[in-house]
Amino acid sequence: MALIPFDDRDGSIWMDGEIVPWRDAKAHTLSHGLHYASLVFEGERVYAGKIFKGREHTVRLRQSSKLLDFDLPISDDAVDVAKQAVIEVNNIVDGYVRAYCWRGSEMMAISAQQTTAHLAIAAWEWPSYFDPETKMKGITLDIASWKRPSPESAPVHAKAAGLYMICTLSKHEAERKGFQDALMMDYRGYVAEATGANVFFVDDAGTLHTPIADCFLNGITRQSVIAMAKSMQIEVVERHIKPDDLGAMRECFLTGTAAEVTPVSRIGDYQFTPGKICRKMVEGYSALVHA
Repeated sequence: MALIPFDDRDGSIWMDGEIVPWRDAKAHTLSHGLHYASLVFEGERVYAGKIFKGREHTVRLRQSSKLLDFDLPISDDAVDVAKQAVIEVNNIVDGYVRAYCWRGSEMMAISAQQTTAHLAIAAWEWPSYFDPETKMKGITLDIASWKRPSPESAPVHAKAAGLYMICTLSKHEAERKGFQDALMMDYRGYVAEATGANVFFVDDAGTLHTPIADCFLNGITRQSVIAMAKSMQIEVVERHIKPDDLGAMRECFLTGTAAEVTPVSRIGDYQFTPGKICRKMVEGYSALVHA
């Protein structure tokens, strides 16, 4: 199937305060965001015309920009209004919203104090990846050779473009091997996350185990699933998980804006059987976002 380039589509994008035709939403090739990765973004899902946890995503976008030493050019309320306007002008019912902020072209060097912060918001149709029964078959993950960096090495709690390059490399390698994604370890050798989603494991007792989000994003979907599981009286343990611990786990699933809740059937040589807890999380999350 031929890909439709994202720079050549019908529709409209909100950019620096106005709705513009999709193909006219351009930045110069000499922008700090492109050359020095000073760009932050959010991925958000639209269900029945409403953004799930929209304000939480806006707040995190601002936090990410501040971690990179710049700020959003408008208020949180104005960002939320702009996101809704983009959804409506593009007639999005079930889709995806991407808000992104980057440094402009005034300075083309490491220093960037005098650059302008630009903000844009795009949205497009994007239904759920899989129906529940297809999801329950589970996806397969390679174990990546790249590791999530230390908080002393990178702004690990920002949703920043530069932090995703090792994710791209890891996913490419996994796909070449026949896997669908990759599980990444952190700089200490503990289990961290997949390339764009957090990870959960289920032991024999039905307890959920998930890595402590101390060097990667504490995903908004991750937080929602933890709260949902606790409301179901399912115990959730956040801890450092060693690769060897995976042998004692029976189920596994990923969480994220794109992944929603996606069961996993294999990580490297470790096998998992998506079962009762995975189904509860898949069905419970679907009910939550459509509530």
